[in-house]
Amino acid sequence: MLLRVSCPTDVLELGTSFYAAKVLLAAVELGVFEALADGPLPARRLHTECGLHPRTARDFLDVLVSLGLLERSDILQPQPVYALTPVAEAGLVRGRPEYVGDFLTLADRRSYPLWGHLTDTLRTGEPGPGLDDRDLFDAVYADPKQASIYPAAMSSLSAPAIVALAEVFPWADQRTVCDVGASRGALLVHLTRRFPQLEGLGFDLPDVAPMFAEYVEQAGVGERVRFVPGDFFADQLPSADVLVMGHILHDWNLETKRMLLDKAHKALRPDGTLVIYETLIDDERRSNTFGLLMSLHMALRTRGGFDYTAADARSWLLDAGFRDVRVQHLVGAHSALIATA
Repeated sequence: MLLRVSCPTDVLELGTSFYAAKVLLAAVELGVFEALADGPLPARRLHTECGLHPRTARDFLDVLVSLGLLERSDILQPQPVYALTPVAEAGLVRGRPEYVGDFLTLADRRSYPLWGHLTDTLRTGEPGPGLDDRDLFDAVYADPKQASIYPAAMSSLSAPAIVALAEVFPWADQRTVCDVGASRGALLVHLTRRFPQLEGLGFDLPDVAPMFAEYVEQAGVGERVRFVPGDFFADQLPSADVLVMGHILHDWNLETKRMLLDKAHKALRPDGTLVIYETLIDDERRSNTFGLLMSLHMALRTRGGFDYTAADARSWLLDAGFRDVRVQHLVGAHSALIATA
């Protein structure tokens, strides 16, 4: 949970919290958590595995200890031993269901420098540098560097929410699910593994198809999950019992948000369900700091995108013809809106 200040010392810590963030991002880049994935390592061995210089290695690793990401044996030992904490084991080791490391890699390479332009965006309302007039995702997939990491990063951002969503919705009663903006198919892979009666459709831009196919085949669910190429600006959405939009609506302005909800209502079968999951801002706009920060990130990253409250979305869903709208907290800053067509 992000710091909520209560005294001047807290203000100082908050104002320098990017120090700690950069330590975590550097640890991901240097492979600290992957090096410890198979078990604890002595300090010198870990230094060698990660290419750490002796001058900085001790402080760097012990910051990770103080943050609760690493454990360390007695500091008085000649050769301290480092190990992963359960949190790091779950979220920072590749291959785990809740792995978030790929999103942190994208945050380091793209978001960290972008946030240096926040003051300009606050003054002008314009996004940060490097955004041209092409559609957001056309620009992403036209850049080989972004195209190589973006789908994995989006799957990583959603991973904890996907795991939680599988447990709080009656998927055992459904036959078909379509993930709108499926990226490489992480949601569909997790759901079809968990619920063998489910068939999945992944709707996304044609450029995503090879990455989707590779990921789904490696997961062993290729017979029940298929890719549907399309552009939701130009094409109708596929029909299914359940449509899912994860981290989709916040990319766009209000007009586009409403257009997508209208298309979802038309695509769903009678009494079908729309599931939207995002870092929803709390209705009082006081407590979900991450959701509010994500909305500022959209201002830096897009020309019209913004995050929203459940109350905002409920009114849009009702206007689109949905009913029985409810909110389900998932994990951390993530919640889901569930509505019946």
